[in-house]
Amino acid sequence: MNPPPAKVLGTSRREFLSQLGGGLGGVALAWFLDQNVLRGGRTPLPAAVPDFVPRAGSQFRPRAKRVIQLFMNGGASPMDTFDYKPELIRRHGQKFDPGDGRRVEAATSVPGMVMKSPFEWRQHGQCGRWVSSVLPCMAESVDDLAFLMSMTSRTNVHGPASYLMNTGSLLSGFPCMGSWLSYGLGRITDSLPSFVVLPDPRGLPYNQKGNFSSGFLPVGHQGTVFNTAGNELIAHLHAPSGNPLAIPAAEREGRELLASLNRRHQAAHETDLRLEGRIEAYELAARMQLSAPEAMDLEGETPATRQLYGMDQPVTADYGRRCLLARRLIERGVRFVQVWSGAGGASGNWDNHGSIARELPPIAAATDRPIAGLLRDLRARGLLEDTLVLWNTEFGRMPFTQGSDGRDHNGGTFVGWMAGAGVRAGVAYGESDPWAWQAGPGAVSTYDFHATVLHLLGLDHTKVAVYHNGVSRRLTDVHGEVIRAVLA
Repeated sequence: MNPPPAKVLGTSRREFLSQLGGGLGGVALAWFLDQNVLRGGRTPLPAAVPDFVPRAGSQFRPRAKRVIQLFMNGGASPMDTFDYKPELIRRHGQKFDPGDGRRVEAATSVPGMVMKSPFEWRQHGQCGRWVSSVLPCMAESVDDLAFLMSMTSRTNVHGPASYLMNTGSLLSGFPCMGSWLSYGLGRITDSLPSFVVLPDPRGLPYNQKGNFSSGFLPVGHQGTVFNTAGNELIAHLHAPSGNPLAIPAAEREGRELLASLNRRHQAAHETDLRLEGRIEAYELAARMQLSAPEAMDLEGETPATRQLYGMDQPVTADYGRRCLLARRLIERGVRFVQVWSGAGGASGNWDNHGSIARELPPIAAATDRPIAGLLRDLRARGLLEDTLVLWNTEFGRMPFTQGSDGRDHNGGTFVGWMAGAGVRAGVAYGESDPWAWQAGPGAVSTYDFHATVLHLLGLDHTKVAVYHNGVSRRLTDVHGEVIRAVLA
């Protein structure tokens, strides 16, 4: 038996599409291709078009229109980046004892001795935010940022923690935040995906593509993953040049036949949304043949802009390229872009078990200048006024050693920050305990974080819900409070 269509706000997806006329998308696509490919026309990228089937729409005035999320995969160490702890300096080399009888454990090791940060610290900006020497460029932007100093995770295992930070669930199969935003607000443009993922060229993060999944939402809202490791960011965007049969007329006829077959099959299986998702994907792919090459072409950027993002230096060239691409994508109507730093695995990411002193500086240096450049570029172009920028990781690290000078996983507390549209700049909310071991006053759960992001985009997190398998599902489950202290 086919499952019933999911319902949101009282109207099913099938009912909505039926009211719009069902299969007219295929006819429109054939006309679009005929006008723009066969006749050699060039359609300018639309600044804005009606959102595609928005399920909720803005429920109050949004402050942000789009999001760039910078995800530091592996668990960025708070006490070595943004959370200055003099107590670790005072107790360096001593046995870690919080003094209240709590049992001290580590995720993958035996707890070692208290370890101070091996890096120098300074206060920066008018807000006086302490930042370690591994992030000198980002330190110059602290007056633009709102820090969440006591974020918490329900787990200290990478897979579940990454799911929790991205989907609001410890388990697989749930929609990620980018999919919820696409589903609730729809597309800004019909020429590019609503949700794009730019992974680390070294590989996908923990959970692979599960972090970008649309879960039980329609598949058209999952993240479109660009192949950042290859020469082509999007494979098969153009027909092979050596194929004499790949001509516009043949492509049009084949697409019209496919659309006819798809509509016939769709009419016989009205409650199965998978085919509809494929049709949407094919139609979007056709439109991207015209829009994506220009969006991904960085050659037109000035030398000064490329230098701003660090593309002139080997250490920062890759992450800078992806940050610049993220800016170009949100300029052209992509709603949500994720830029990942670090692949899954034991090395080449922020999972610094072996040595904080050796492993953290390279990964931090690869992202520091590009992120600072992105913030400055967005501000200079007026894009920061309606773009929300997020810096996140899945959990923190322990205040004591693993081995000689590594740090183990810690879900007790970690740091994230927000900048841009609707964010109160230069503030810090919450604080960890004296060792950055556990969250102190103002603890922020992943549910609180997601509720705040949705709020900035004009969505009430308690009302963006889908009835699935007998349960009303939300990104924030049954939890979450908007963090008003970081709102402008």
